[in-house]
Amino acid sequence: MVITDTIAAIATPYGQGAIGVIRLSGKDAFSIVKEHFKPAKGSFEPKLVKGYTLRYGEWWYQGELIDEVLISFFVQPHSYTGEDVVEISCHGSPYILNRTLESCLDTGARLAEPGEFTLRAFRNGKMDLGQAEAVADLIASESKAAHQVAMHQLKGHFSRELEQMRSQLIEFTGLLELELDFAEEDVEFADRSRFFELLDRIKERLRSLIESFSLGNAIKNGVPVAILGAPNAGKSTLLNALLGEEKAIVSHIPGTTRDVIEDVITIDGIQFRFIDTAGLRKTSDEIEEIGIRRALERASKARIILYVFDVHASLQSEVQATYDLIKEHAPEATILKLGNKADLVQKVESLGDDILFISAKEKVGIDVLKKALVKEIFHEKRIDNQVIITNVRHLDALKKSLTALEEAERGLRTGLSGELVAIDLRQALYHMGSITGQVVADDILGYIFANFCIGK
Repeated sequence: MVITDTIAAIATPYGQGAIGVIRLSGKDAFSIVKEHFKPAKGSFEPKLVKGYTLRYGEWWYQGELIDEVLISFFVQPHSYTGEDVVEISCHGSPYILNRTLESCLDTGARLAEPGEFTLRAFRNGKMDLGQAEAVADLIASESKAAHQVAMHQLKGHFSRELEQMRSQLIEFTGLLELELDFAEEDVEFADRSRFFELLDRIKERLRSLIESFSLGNAIKNGVPVAILGAPNAGKSTLLNALLGEEKAIVSHIPGTTRDVIEDVITIDGIQFRFIDTAGLRKTSDEIEEIGIRRALERASKARIILYVFDVHASLQSEVQATYDLIKEHAPEATILKLGNKADLVQKVESLGDDILFISAKEKVGIDVLKKALVKEIFHEKRIDNQVIITNVRHLDALKKSLTALEEAERGLRTGLSGELVAIDLRQALYHMGSITGQVVADDILGYIFANFCIGK
């Protein structure tokens, strides 16, 4: 992308609204404003603009008064992109926004590509690549936890930790490569015992960050939870109880739910995507059979499965047989056994001791179930001030860094030459640096910022 011209874009969602914003960034941003802006008081001179100021007035284009506007000015380098930036606030009419944008494009600006404002912020040193990706995550966050994790990364906590590890490795790698210049004198500048201690600390931290992706991915994308069980076990009633509304049809007739029903709720800052499925049983009904296949297919993709059974009608052997069937199709999922309709019986101990007894109809045990769901995701971990990995690109780079460090350690312990060990260390440094953008190819940048919205 060209980064010397001036770009413009509508920065607010398309459609009617009270307020809309057009954003410009680049060396001609202020002069473009001069062509169309008539301040309510005084005159407007681009060379005299002060940063962090507002001006009120009218916006004109081709002899037409487009709107009354409020303009925010940010003087480089003290702006989001590091360039001169203007934000034009007007009424949120699509016509007004499009005409205002058209006037900017007609006076020398270019329509911004997706994510180009943030790309310029990255190129101008306002943020590193990991922080830039956090901007997209922050915009897309739909829960408190997702917002908290994205904000933590945007503030640079992950970047600073990576930089600390890189600086320690760079220091040792430099000493190791220095030894190559004195190979004939058989000197050792890099203390091997201290380096092994450093490697152990860094590898342990990398493994911890890699393991955090499971939680981070759940926070970012929501936790898929499938509700499975026999017909009339109370699956749809449970879904309604969890959602607090009559989302699914409830009937005493077996096989009522034949297709997948989904909805989302947030519990303690975590978004859960609940999936109600067809009852599991042998059937000759072709439509119901399709629903059952879909139920097992969804189970295979779920992070958590709520296996619901009727404690009034089920035998322990039946409960175990259905559990085994679900486990076969979803070996990686956590399965919570829910004994439903517990309000109808006095004794249910014979069904096992790993069961949460509930009454979906009477909403008994629902709060306990919600706590169990949250606990399953957090596993007693807190996300306050913790670095949590949510990005697949970061995960891949961390894994490659760990592999390279393991190779470097193996080489040192087996007497491999320092020159070859240094190659592995450089690989680890490269992959760490790719996360923050210290080393990154243009095609990777294009892929990352293409997923941004236009105007950001």
